[in-house]
Formats: sequence, C-alpha cells, structure tokens
Amino acid sequence: MSLLPQSHSISIEIEGKIVKGDLAIPEEAIGLVLFVHGSGSSRMSPRNQYVARALNQACFSTLLFDLLTKEEEEIDIFTAEFRFDIGLLTNRLIKVTEWIKENSETKNLNIGYFGASTGAAAALLAAAQLPKDIKAIVSRGGRPDLADAGLKNVKAPTLLIVGGEDYPVIQMNSSALEQLPCEKKMVIVPGATHLFEEPGKLEKVAELAQNWFREHLTR
Repeated sequence: MSLLPQSHSISIEIEGKIVKGDLAIPEEAIGLVLFVHGSGSSRMSPRNQYVARALNQACFSTLLFDLLTKEEEEIDIFTAEFRFDIGLLTNRLIKVTEWIKENSETKNLNIGYFGASTGAAAALLAAAQLPKDIKAIVSRGGRPDLADAGLKNVKAPTLLIVGGEDYPVIQMNSSALEQLPCEKKMVIVPGATHLFEEPGKLEKVAELAQNWFREHLTR
C-alpha cells in the first residue's frame, strides 16, 4: 500500500466555462480513475472521496471534478435542469478526458471511469465515444438506463455495482447489463441501499472497484 498522495486543484476550461477538480497522483501510479458524480452531488461527495482514497492506496491516480460550474450548480439546486442533461455531462466528461490525455503528469496513464447515479450514464456514453482511451468502467448505484441506445457501443469492460435494497436500480442495471456488448459484470451488495451508507457497504464498493481497475487498467 502506498502513502496517500496530496491532491491539488485544477481548473479546466470547456467552451468558455470553467470546471474544477482535485487530482491526486501517487508515486508509481498504475492508472488513473476519473470520477463522474451523480445528480445533485459534487467532487466533495464523501462517498466518492472515500473510494478515491482507497484507489490512491492501491496506486491509482484519481481525478474528482465537477461536471457543472458553480453557477450551474446553484441553478440546478432549484431547477434540476442540468443534472439529467446527459448530453451536456457526457460532452464535458469527454473534454476533461482529453485534458487528462494531454496533461504531462497523466498522459501516459491508462484511464478508467467511476460513475455514480446519473454520472454512470455519462461515463458509459463518453466511453462509447472514446473506445481506444477508456479501459474500464465501474458504476456505483448508477443509472445506465439513461445511456439508452449508446449502451450497445460500449467497448470498455464494465462493472455495475448495485445495493441489494435498491430495487428499482437493480432492475435498471439488469436491463442495461443485457444490452452491453463488452466484458461485463453486475454485483449486488446485500443489505445496501442506494447510497451504500450502511456499515461496511462502501468498503465493499471500494474493494470491488480496486479489483476491477487493477485487472483492466494494468494490462
């Protein structure tokens, strides 16, 4: 296990808008995981931060970033107009991925996506458009159904993690799993609800994510 690296803030300009992120790069990094948070969340999500730290300990670099600008987030709190705009979120994720590929610190690292809730749909759609660049996807309590017809174009090995008590999302993920043409797996974590807040459940998510990314980002 490596020492936890210090994260540093980055700003990326996308079509005149600034999105912010926190990049952590451990020594001898073996890959990079880009976090795509869900509706109404942000890079400050304690759940994603927990999983990111676990990945850092396993020598993965991580980038937690906000798909929306500060101004858009403030509007979205009241209108929810951006969080389900999967096209907007996907486009910004692609632009951030391009930044990763050009950044001197990260350009040589294989890239994976960790998506939560609506962010999982954006991760799947972006991966479908970047088949040579995205090597693996992990979805936690995701809404892959929102990727719709784009699911059939996903090439990256995909792990869907769902809480055993999150019944509607289990069905959504089961249906999406059937449509994915790539290497794929669905794991139901017994006793977990949508946010995996129960004792030990988020630790299980982190363990599953570590194993999936270790298998697919280090090939």
